[in-house]
Amino acid sequence: MPWIDLRSDTVTQPTPAMRQAMATAEVGDDVYQDDPTVIELERLAADMLGKEDALFVPTGMFGNQLAVFTHCRRGDEVIAGDDSHLVWHENGAAAVISGVQLRTIASRQGLLEPSEIASRIRVGEDIHIPRTGLICLENAHGNGRVIPLATMEATAAIAREHGVPIHLDGARVFNAATYLGCDVKAITQHVDTVMCCLSKGLAAPVGSILAGPAAFIKRARYNRKLLGGGWRQAGVIAAPGILALTEMTQRLDVDHDNATYLAQQLAEVPGIEVDMEDVHINMVWFALPDGVDVPRLMQAFEAAGIRANGAYGGKMRLVTHWQIDREAIDRTVAVIRSVVAG
Repeated sequence: MPWIDLRSDTVTQPTPAMRQAMATAEVGDDVYQDDPTVIELERLAADMLGKEDALFVPTGMFGNQLAVFTHCRRGDEVIAGDDSHLVWHENGAAAVISGVQLRTIASRQGLLEPSEIASRIRVGEDIHIPRTGLICLENAHGNGRVIPLATMEATAAIAREHGVPIHLDGARVFNAATYLGCDVKAITQHVDTVMCCLSKGLAAPVGSILAGPAAFIKRARYNRKLLGGGWRQAGVIAAPGILALTEMTQRLDVDHDNATYLAQQLAEVPGIEVDMEDVHINMVWFALPDGVDVPRLMQAFEAAGIRANGAYGGKMRLVTHWQIDREAIDRTVAVIRSVVAG
């Protein structure tokens, strides 16, 4: 029986249509910019994200770090949330690759107050202070919450006033758009550049997109090569990326509905605490009752053919995706219910 894998939406496997597209993809050499499938993917992504141009990159972290590297000068300061992916999960790469320092803001469940951002922008040309080179936002946030459009708009106004660009870590930006019931451009219009993952909930086996102004993407293409990210016959992995954007973005509401169902089922287990207001996209965070033997729970999961990560900060996270249906959710909740009951 196949594993039920709820660790993350990064574990999604390509759909049968994606595997077929990979087998039949027309290819060239992307460093020479003559791979027709990569060109098609980049043009499609730029159009969907509302930007002049786009660049196919290996991973979401690569896309974020390439954006910082291309936007900033060494010694610049980058404003970001203290719980953002850029700060928590990217290995200190901004310091190593770009030579920048991160000026963090305490977020409110992923939301950065525009006034707090404004207060940290360096104003003037005092020789003692660094230049504010970039503001980094995240939507949807890694905690599963979606940032309101009004907040994005207010932050964009502040950034324009001070001439500071905004980069969006939009790893799950199509999830955010699905939750908000809007076109993804309604989000990306408020930022200069955006990274979105083609893997995760969109199920491509590898790859992300960095999109922005044409001049910026031209510099980013040079920097991608500098960082070792040049592709050769990349059409075989760009082909599933096209399906990720054209097909998988249209079914994310199914994953969201399944996450809501999962949260509702967990909330019925005595002692488990689920904040339903936090279930915006395909992530469910919950707290187990005191005294539950977590190692026993993990052993029970494995015995039942279920993969999940252990507690993180006192809570567990389960993530739905195209390979998780209601039956899988029911099996998972049954295991949790059994262990909690003792």
